[in-house]
Amino acid sequence: MSITVKDFFDKVNSYNAESFADVKRAYELAERLHKGQYRQSGEEYITHPLEVAYILADMYVDSATLCAALLHDTVEDTDITLDEIREIFNDDVATLVDGVTKISKLNFSCASDEHNANMRKIITSITKDIRIIIIKLADRLHNMRTLQYKSHEKQIENSKETMDLYVNLAYNIGAYKIKRELEDLSFKYINNCEYNRINEKRSSIILKNKDVINEMNSNIKRELYNYGIFCNSSILYKNVYGIYKHLINGNNINYLDDLVSLIYTMDDKIDCYTSLGIVHDLYRPINDKIRDYISRPKTNMYSSLHTTVFGLNNTLVKILIRTNAMDKVANNGICAYWDMYRGGARVRMQNDIESKYQFFNSIVQINDMFPNNSDFAKKVNDELFSNKIYVYTISGDVVELPIGSTVLDFMYKCDLNKDNSVCTALVNNILVDLNYVLQDNDKIMLINNKALVNPNVEWEKDVKTSLAKKKVRELSNYLLTK
Repeated sequence: MSITVKDFFDKVNSYNAESFADVKRAYELAERLHKGQYRQSGEEYITHPLEVAYILADMYVDSATLCAALLHDTVEDTDITLDEIREIFNDDVATLVDGVTKISKLNFSCASDEHNANMRKIITSITKDIRIIIIKLADRLHNMRTLQYKSHEKQIENSKETMDLYVNLAYNIGAYKIKRELEDLSFKYINNCEYNRINEKRSSIILKNKDVINEMNSNIKRELYNYGIFCNSSILYKNVYGIYKHLINGNNINYLDDLVSLIYTMDDKIDCYTSLGIVHDLYRPINDKIRDYISRPKTNMYSSLHTTVFGLNNTLVKILIRTNAMDKVANNGICAYWDMYRGGARVRMQNDIESKYQFFNSIVQINDMFPNNSDFAKKVNDELFSNKIYVYTISGDVVELPIGSTVLDFMYKCDLNKDNSVCTALVNNILVDLNYVLQDNDKIMLINNKALVNPNVEWEKDVKTSLAKKKVRELSNYLLTK
């Protein structure tokens, strides 16, 4: 169902009435500028920025973000300039609109150059203002929701780009809700037969297990209540594309241990750990499926306790336990800050993305190292948007690396060889060489020997990441000149 102007204005008024006049002015300007323009669906073009702005208003975003969302296509598709937007509104709105505006085709000799330059602009906008990426995600989400009006070729092209770029961006800022929807919308066009087959089977299993899941949910909530733990619960079913990824790895949909998840949210972190014990008293857990992402959050700041249990009729059910604040971040990632911190969200978002998200530092490093847009795009795809492993320092910190990374990659990412004396490592308490290829969940302790001179120029062939290659070259050159 399409969003009306009244729906949008009512939403804005419900949480940001003091900025309503500015948002209304932005809508009226966008409506006037886009007048006479139509989408391929036949709808007036203004429906698109309105829908994008509503997606964002649902996250309680600030007024500058709403204004920029409403105006996000105006510089590209109408006669208005950024300077005029700046004069009508302010620098903040103009900067956001500039960030989401594509670079003109006139600047490029071929489509691939244009694609790589715009990809770089989108990705590196995280270093300027995280709100730019969030607007782009909302823009892409609405475009994917209405992709049926495009040609088949455009549907495939847009879907592949969404998988390659926007799904990865959503994951890296923790916006799982958007990520899941973008995955399924894209997969539906890329492989429609497989999408329909899996979706039909998924629906059948969900219907078959509905009563079992509801009874388990009631049992758990009742037991938590008996222990004085008051919580909310919800049911999450794995999205179609998520199931597909399991199936291509040889799994059977009937035996997936996370097809259905029961989620319990509460106010207190201590109650989360108590609840985990209560759940295990009720239903037998699979020991190697217990994960504590509260004490060790994921690199996109996702926090929760995970366990998989044998439920009623031996149905495998995943249980997720977290605080209410963690649940907001689990769904919307850093976008949840608007709901959690309101007036102080903007500054806190940018500070946290820079200090807590490993993705940010990796983007900064690759951007500095590769001035060529094509090289930049390749490195991002190879190192940041490829499959990853998560390893641990001896102090328990999580480090994200691309698959195929070695102890050397870990060492340089953590900046743990300041005096060039690391000579070997313990991985899971086993002595290994520095070119040892790491696996998911490895625990690493580096061993120093100041009698040895490091690094070795041969190390460059043993590293996966661009940062490690750069560090090896720099230090090798330095030692050769000593």
